[in-house]
Amino acid sequence: MDASDFKQRFLPYHRRLYRVAFQQLGNAQDAEDMVQEAYLKLWQRRNELPPDIANLEAYCVTLIKHLCYDKMRLILPEEDNRPPEELALTESSNLAHEVEVRDEANQVLKLIGQLPEQQKQIMQMRDVEERPYEEIEKATGLTSVNIRVLLSRARKKIREQFIEIMNYERL
Repeated sequence: MDASDFKQRFLPYHRRLYRVAFQQLGNAQDAEDMVQEAYLKLWQRRNELPPDIANLEAYCVTLIKHLCYDKMRLILPEEDNRPPEELALTESSNLAHEVEVRDEANQVLKLIGQLPEQQKQIMQMRDVEERPYEEIEKATGLTSVNIRVLLSRARKKIREQFIEIMNYERL
């Protein structure tokens, strides 16, 4: 398989692979690194790949998931066999703050999921995946002005609902 065949077969899945990696790792830079690593592995094994892969996209997605799992496995701390009383505990205020921040982030993600489909798609592409407006225009067929209006409305709605939820929880 030469470079042009490789590009034709595998590059159309770049966005899908990036989204899968981003969902797994939660970091744009790590996700892009994983996609590059996946392409490197595919290129290195290009002559060993079976020519009759039924679903090339599924094959690539499985590869990227396995690479992400391997990366996450390396990130996990080694098991500590010390007794619990010897372990250094973090300050409860820091732990409470971390839990609160994580809960707020999860709440925002839930609110984004409740947006109308077009607003949700644009907010995902712009705020989560950090795509440029030009790329969003191509993907959605909307003008830059329409994208900015929908994004503004989505952000305003999320902000209002989030404030309402936070005020309710404090009562």
